[in-house]
Amino acid sequence: MADTLADRRSPLRPLGNLVRGTLIGAVEVVPGVSGGTVALIVGVYATLIDAASHIVRGLVASADVVRGRGMTRTAAHFRAVRWSVVAPVLLGMVVAVVVGARVLAPLVSAYPTETRAVFGGMIAASLLIPVRMLGRGWTWRLGLIALVASAAAFALTGLPTATVAEPPLVIVALAASVAVCALVLPGLSGAFLLLVFGLYETTLVALNERDLPYIAAFALGAVVGLSLFVNLLRVMLRRYHALMLALMTGLMLGSLRALWPWQDEFGQASAPGADAGAIALLAAAGAAVVLFVVALQAGVARGRRAT
Repeated sequence: MADTLADRRSPLRPLGNLVRGTLIGAVEVVPGVSGGTVALIVGVYATLIDAASHIVRGLVASADVVRGRGMTRTAAHFRAVRWSVVAPVLLGMVVAVVVGARVLAPLVSAYPTETRAVFGGMIAASLLIPVRMLGRGWTWRLGLIALVASAAAFALTGLPTATVAEPPLVIVALAASVAVCALVLPGLSGAFLLLVFGLYETTLVALNERDLPYIAAFALGAVVGLSLFVNLLRVMLRRYHALMLALMTGLMLGSLRALWPWQDEFGQASAPGADAGAIALLAAAGAAVVLFVVALQAGVARGRRAT
C-alpha cells in the first residue's frame, strides 16, 4: 500500500482510489466495521484526515474578509489537499453508500433478528481493533476507564428504544454531527451510532426514497460535526491516545446490548428463540468478516514495517 512516486504517476491510480473509496463507503453503511479502519488498511487514512483538516481550516479562513486575507488563506489550504486522491475516494464513498443503503434497508426491515445478529458479531469482533491499537499499553487505570465507559453505554442502550420513524430534522442533524466523528476514529462505526440513536433504518429509507429535507439536515449536521470535531479529535488522539482507545473499547463493549438479536418492538431483550443455532452462526459469520479485515490490516502493517 506504499504511496510511491511511480504509484502517483500511474494512469490506474484514480481507479485504485475510486475502489478504495468504494470499500470505505460500503462498510460505513454496515454497523460494526469502521470506515476509518478500512481507510487505514487501504492506505488513505492520513491523507483523508489531513484533507478534512485543511478543508475545515480553509472554510474558517474564508470568513476573514475584514482584512482581505481570507480568500488567500482559503486557497492555500485548498491547494494543500491532495485532490487527485481525495476526489475519487469521496466519489467511491458516495456511490457505495447509496447502493449499500438500497440493499440493506429491506434486509433490516424484513429480518431484524438476523441482521442484529450479524451486526452484533461484527461489533464484538471489532473490539480487537482498539485493543490491538493500544497493545501492551493497557494498565489497570485504563482498564477501569474502559469498564466505566462500558457500564455507561450498557445502561444507556438498555433504555426503551425503537426506530424513530419521523424524527425532527434538528435531531437528525445532531445525530449526524456525532456519527460523522466515526470517520476520524478507527474502530468506531458511524452506522452503529445511528443504530443506537434509533435512526439507522430511518436514514437508509430516507436515502432510498430521496427524502431531500432529511438528507439535507443530515448532510448539514455531518458538515458541522466534522468541522467542530475533526481537529479536536486529532489533538485528543495525539495527546491522549491511550485514554481515547480505552474509552472507545469500553463504549463499543457496553453498546453491544443494543444488538441483542431477540428484542421486542421497544428494544427490550427477550429470551432466545428456537432459531438460536442459526442466529449464532450468523453472528459468527459477521465476526469472521471483521476478523478478516483485522488480519488484513495486521498483514499490511507488517509489510510496511518490513520495507
